[in-house]
Amino acid sequence: MRYALWIASVLLAAVFLYNGGIKLLIPVADLADQPGMAWVSDVPSWMVKLIGLAEVAGALGVVLPAATRILPQLTPIAASGLALTVVLAFCFHALRGEAPRMVAPVLLFLLAAFVAYGRTRLVPIAPRGNIR
Repeated sequence: MRYALWIASVLLAAVFLYNGGIKLLIPVADLADQPGMAWVSDVPSWMVKLIGLAEVAGALGVVLPAATRILPQLTPIAASGLALTVVLAFCFHALRGEAPRMVAPVLLFLLAAFVAYGRTRLVPIAPRGNIR
């Protein structure tokens, strides 16, 4: 189970680090030309950057606290935050009638929920100095 949680955490972090990174690094006007990113022209640019920042922070929070064992209780909190992010993305794309964009948020939600639950209940991270 420990390996499954690490694989899920790294996959989750990779997806959100990439998606959040492009939202932070690419100007919003240029993002609208990217495939699947037409929605950015319908929201304020500060919101796109805020979403990108939240995604990058969540990606780092899913992996770094568990890997360094510094405040490992932040890992399930970060995973829960990412789960909330994808629920909001699902609702946003559902309201826009973008059915093909609804599969990824569901899969990411399941992955984030697995990491949040797994790091809380199934395989809690051992505190520093108490390595099993």
